[in-house]
Amino acid sequence: MSIQSGIKYFWSSFWQLANPKIFMGWSGLWLPWVIACTVICLSTGLIWGFFFTPDDVRQGSTVKIIYLHVPSALMAINGYFLIVVGSLFWLIRRQHVSVLAAKAAAPVGMTMTLIALATGAIWGQPMWGTYWVWDPRLTSFLILFLFYIGYLALWKAIEDEDKAADLTSVLALVGAVFAVLSRYAVLFWNQGLHQGTTVTIADGVNQENISSVFFQPLLLSMVGFGLLFFALLLVGTRTEVRARRLKVLEAFERAH
Repeated sequence: MSIQSGIKYFWSSFWQLANPKIFMGWSGLWLPWVIACTVICLSTGLIWGFFFTPDDVRQGSTVKIIYLHVPSALMAINGYFLIVVGSLFWLIRRQHVSVLAAKAAAPVGMTMTLIALATGAIWGQPMWGTYWVWDPRLTSFLILFLFYIGYLALWKAIEDEDKAADLTSVLALVGAVFAVLSRYAVLFWNQGLHQGTTVTIADGVNQENISSVFFQPLLLSMVGFGLLFFALLLVGTRTEVRARRLKVLEAFERAH
């Protein structure tokens, strides 16, 4: 199979997932495996990181909050990008599964953002002497959290689901600016207190921003958080698809 035909096959298979029946069948098949991998990676990474790594020379045991803070922050940002992608697919191709996936990703991403803000505050107090500073990355991350809340609130406020999908998709695209700022604020504004990127990987190799003693369990925790997000996304999207089917059936019964 050539590269071109492989890419064509991938996109053909990908677009088939927009069919609710195909999506439900595929997700139901893979969900147990995703959950199993999530439990293995997340529990191993967190137990290894919290109980089997040494204290940092300068930060002491406080540094171990990195195993919660970094993965949750990563998923908070990437989760919002997933909402943006799902919203774009809806606006361009009117695919219900994509916008329902975006809707399902929102509460998970909001929770990840809240965890990142809370653990960042706990970590920041002994390092900076305060739980909060109006640092560029912290501020943009807080605004990202507010966009998550606004996105979910807008879904609740509008009864017409297609109209709600349109308006929330537009809101998601506007909020993408702050998702980008949250990721790259340290590079944009060097005067912020927040440290630079903890993990940088090039050519598959850690670039020594963090000792390998901490990097290995951190990487496993990041994979675990990613799998957790994916598992919750599948569960949430399946729930949204079922809820939409139920509304259609109820509307049909009322009409007849």
